[in-house]
Amino acid sequence: MTRQKRKRTKVFVRCIVAILVPVVVAFGLKEVICIKGFYEGTKGYTLNITEKASADHINTDAEVIKRIKCEEEMLAGANIVSEGYGFADEDDRNRDYVRLTNPLDMKSDNAGSKPYPDSWSDGGMIIRTTYGKYSGNSFFDLDGGGQVNNRTDISNEELFHESGYYPNFMIDNTDEPIVLIYHTHTTESFEPFVRDNYDSAFNYRTTDDTKNVVMVGNAIQAELEALGIGVIHATEVHDYPSYNGSYGRSRETITPLLEKYPSIKVALDIHRDAISGEGYAYQPFIEVDGREAAQIMIISGCDDGTLGMPNYMQNFHFACTLQSKLESDHEGFTRPILFDYRHYNQDLTNGSLLIEVGSHCNTLEQVQFAGQLFGRSLGELLNSMKGR
Repeated sequence: MTRQKRKRTKVFVRCIVAILVPVVVAFGLKEVICIKGFYEGTKGYTLNITEKASADHINTDAEVIKRIKCEEEMLAGANIVSEGYGFADEDDRNRDYVRLTNPLDMKSDNAGSKPYPDSWSDGGMIIRTTYGKYSGNSFFDLDGGGQVNNRTDISNEELFHESGYYPNFMIDNTDEPIVLIYHTHTTESFEPFVRDNYDSAFNYRTTDDTKNVVMVGNAIQAELEALGIGVIHATEVHDYPSYNGSYGRSRETITPLLEKYPSIKVALDIHRDAISGEGYAYQPFIEVDGREAAQIMIISGCDDGTLGMPNYMQNFHFACTLQSKLESDHEGFTRPILFDYRHYNQDLTNGSLLIEVGSHCNTLEQVQFAGQLFGRSLGELLNSMKGR
């Protein structure tokens, strides 16, 4: 071999080494770094356990061992440390929302014994507002966006660590239903349109399911189904004529459905909040694409040992993942997750959450659009979990 050829060979070998070494190193690092993120456009985020260890005095070696154990137990339904569920297809991100009829134009075939008002009187003042970031000892930020309002005895540090785990269930490619939507307080209703005062003579409850939370559930369902997610929507009234015992009645409705459809992974109890004081009430909203949407709040129950929910932390994992997805899609859309000693039938699946869509002074259009935003983000999240 001539000197010139040997020289060219050395240069070639050096180039190969320069290319392969970073790849090998990166592959090795991937095995000890747990990354949590949605990679959607420029809105990505990570949870680097190695970096967090130095801040929170976590034993990194123990974390690596725990990671390996998680991978070994994956098929048994163990906790799965997040490595990111990828991003939505470009077609999904750019498609229009499902075209829905304006709730004010909807007419119910049977409005029931408590119809929605057709005339309105004045009462207290409606305060239009957008809730921003909260401060205080009970609140902490999630790495992917959004916050948690911790009303339990569990430390914020421990809950922050738990928020780094993805949901404890897997999503199959199936035509069977994956999501169950129901309403414990089915008659909860809303304002007809934006105005200065609410009607003090109306208790914001109606059996007309075009004007109560069933309509919001329909909006969520429409977006999920447009993304290929199977949905069961239980529209039974559980809180009228008697409000007491609503959760027992909704449990009787959904338990047979969960038994009939074992493919269901997510059970969502859709409500609306009531944020008010003496002579005033709030209308929390954000603007998305030139339209107003009600702000939402996720409630994830905790068990103090008396509520019969030993797997409550699994619901919390799902709540944090969903919260960050919602915030990464539409900053300011959510109020902090309420993590408190609540039951709310959340023992029935490890993907059970209560969702407050707006408040009683949000408008019908605002909550319908909020339902669509929520449904689209949830559908994209569930699709990204398929095959994981």
